[in-house]
Amino acid sequence: MTLQIGNHTLENRLFVAPMAGVTDRPFRMLCRALGAGYAVSEMVTSRKELWGSLKTSRRANHDGEPGPIAVQIAGTDAAMMAEAAVYNIERGAQIIDINMGCPAKKVCNKWAGSALMRDEPLALEIVQAVVDAAQPFGVPVTLKMRTGWSMEHRNAVKLARDFESAGVQMLTVHGRTREQGYKGFAEYDTIAAVKAAVRVPVVANGDINSPEKARDVLAATGADAVMVGRAAQGRPWIFREIAHFLETGTHRAPPLVAEVRRLLLDHLVEHYALYGDYSGVRTARKHIGWYVRTLPDGEAFRARMNAIEDCAEQLRAVGDYFDGLADHMDRMPVQRPADDDAPGEEEETACTVH
Repeated sequence: MTLQIGNHTLENRLFVAPMAGVTDRPFRMLCRALGAGYAVSEMVTSRKELWGSLKTSRRANHDGEPGPIAVQIAGTDAAMMAEAAVYNIERGAQIIDINMGCPAKKVCNKWAGSALMRDEPLALEIVQAVVDAAQPFGVPVTLKMRTGWSMEHRNAVKLARDFESAGVQMLTVHGRTREQGYKGFAEYDTIAAVKAAVRVPVVANGDINSPEKARDVLAATGADAVMVGRAAQGRPWIFREIAHFLETGTHRAPPLVAEVRRLLLDHLVEHYALYGDYSGVRTARKHIGWYVRTLPDGEAFRARMNAIEDCAEQLRAVGDYFDGLADHMDRMPVQRPADDDAPGEEEETACTVH
């Protein structure tokens, strides 16, 4: 099932959530290759003085990435957000996504992210400015938000109508309030209410960590798509697992250990190329750790691997670990998280702006 955003046709309705420090270009491309139909960049600040920073330039790197290229921007000033939209469009962005979903204190204390949901006039002013700035380029604007600021102030439905009227062409709703952060469990009634209130596509986000959960959330909300975040960390093939389950009602066999070895090693090579040797070997540790956390001897290997400071040595260690694993099992263990063990969709630090 395809989905349309402006003049872009997405391959399917399985999306990768934007997570700072995670959804860089190599990770986005890996998820796309494994069944995700759409991936949004890490959040980029609207503060012009930071656009030239190494961190922002890495986040804006889309070399070789399949389209449509979607860039998420964040900020509190309408004019600055409009300028940020144009800046990113001129550098290849084909869709601009506005962040009103990040609950991190360092973002909300500056009244960005989900804090904007407390100031509805400002939120609408920002959206209108970005839509107006993107319109001459023919670039659609989308938006990610939460259900509201707190349980007592869940205003997602009202804002969704306002944003649609302003020209937003797709809405993603994380089923938690800003007050919840990533604690507790996502609720989907508000997402269903947003879907019923607007005509533009609506994407459901929050605690989607298995094929069954994706099916159930789509059914409960009527959403046009689901967005997966933390469940894809160390398990990027979850997208093809969900796609297979939605199409057939049956589970796809877990990937072969040999395939995962190849996927991870290829991912690491691309990761080193983007970050360089010094930063690359260090920032790759979290990805490796996510892959091995539930595997035999995974924690012990992770501890050893975290002491490695050379890219080539890290690659060898990962290859050797998976070679050893393949001696004992052909396929990766089945991962079927129970609902009561559902993790939050993104980590606390997953939407820090730099």
